[in-house]
Amino acid sequence: MAVRKSDRRVQRTQELLRAALLSLIEQKGFEAISVQNIIDRANVGRATFYAHFDNKEDLLVSGLDGLRAALKDHQRQAHLHRGGSDERLLAFSHEMFAHIAEYRDVFRAMVGKRSGALIQQLLHKIMVDLVRDDVKAMVGQRENKSAPSEAVVQFVAGGLFGLSMLWAEGKLRMSAEEVNALFRRLAMPAVTAAAR
Repeated sequence: MAVRKSDRRVQRTQELLRAALLSLIEQKGFEAISVQNIIDRANVGRATFYAHFDNKEDLLVSGLDGLRAALKDHQRQAHLHRGGSDERLLAFSHEMFAHIAEYRDVFRAMVGKRSGALIQQLLHKIMVDLVRDDVKAMVGQRENKSAPSEAVVQFVAGGLFGLSMLWAEGKLRMSAEEVNALFRRLAMPAVTAAAR
């Protein structure tokens, strides 16, 4: 019983710190923020901050761990679904676009800066891993010599990443549903080519 209570306290503290960081990024930009700014905004002590995170970069990156877990869970649920492969493949993409829409202002505040490059690199890795899992699930042991699986993974994940960045920067005037439909329309032929 005490473990559960402690876990909830840890989660609550980490959520407070992440919320403080995100609001400060929108206000000042990541590079101008200090750990002191974060703990002041979250109303927690310095020791509490360092009990959870090594530095502000660690706090920033930790936010993507939750995203990765949520997308993996969504993907896992889609793979268990008995619908057609078109419904199961790349099913995580809508959740990815919804997340980007929710944090678009934070992303824009970070674009072109070192912290923005770090987040982009981590997002790209998440996308590659998710696409790889879907391609492996579809292809199984069959490997198409004309479309090697890893080439398809890199192609589709690169397209997803590029489209996500274009959309996040506001260069495409579409809703999350519309940009997701566009991505799926472009990506599905490549993914299905890997299974032929």
